Amino acid sequence: MEHPVIVALDVNNQTSLEKILSKLGKPEDTFIKIGMELFYSTGRETVEKLVQEGYKIFLDLKLHDIPNTVYQAAKTIATLGVTYTTVHALGGSQMIKAAKDGLVAGSATNHPVPKLLAVTELTSISDYGLQLEQNCRLSMTEQVISLAKLAQENGADGVICSPLEVEKLRENISGDFLYVTPGIRPQENAHDDQSRTATPLQARKYGSSAIVVGRPITLASDPQAAYNAIKEDFN
Repeated sequence: MEHPVIVALDVNNQTSLEKILSKLGKPEDTFIKIGMELFYSTGRETVEKLVQEGYKIFLDLKLHDIPNTVYQAAKTIATLGVTYTTVHALGGSQMIKAAKDGLVAGSATNHPVPKLLAVTELTSISDYGLQLEQNCRLSMTEQVISLAKLAQENGADGVICSPLEVEKLRENISGDFLYVTPGIRPQENAHDDQSRTATPLQARKYGSSAIVVGRPITLASDPQAAYNAIKEDFN
């Protein structure tokens, strides 16, 4: 089975979106991530159009609210036909369960239920922030494992995590669970402003189920060639 390489499209307008997509190859061979920036700028119509064209989509909106609000939002997201979507695990057990229930309730008969991925701790959160701002007594690794277990127990299909955390998570979480990892850099791009990174090959060895790659593809002189090379490396 091929493991997905998801292209992060960090743009905020239709023109930039179309420019990048035109350089990535056939829609049916392309898996893209749409985040808040693009979704809030162009709306659900863009997502629906891309799904109809054949793109697989990871809609990364990181839902985090009271359970009923998240249920209704997830129910709406499910009507779009996306493949993955996200919630914050810190929202708690009832919220995670509500998100999964909403995705199931909103899925049309011609669309599978989107996979629900839980964000544990954002990569911007330091040990200092974890201990002194969140008042968490666990280490970062212990906190990530704890939140991943909570997510799995309440219906999530996987987590968003650093590739460097996957091995430890796999040691502590059983069953069929997804580990989707950003922070991926080919060897020649390994020293940009990301600090906790891995190459595609390293991510596969660590056990990542799918990887998310942005600038090394979108800013390459030949984005399609860069994308294909990363897919080959990861798989």
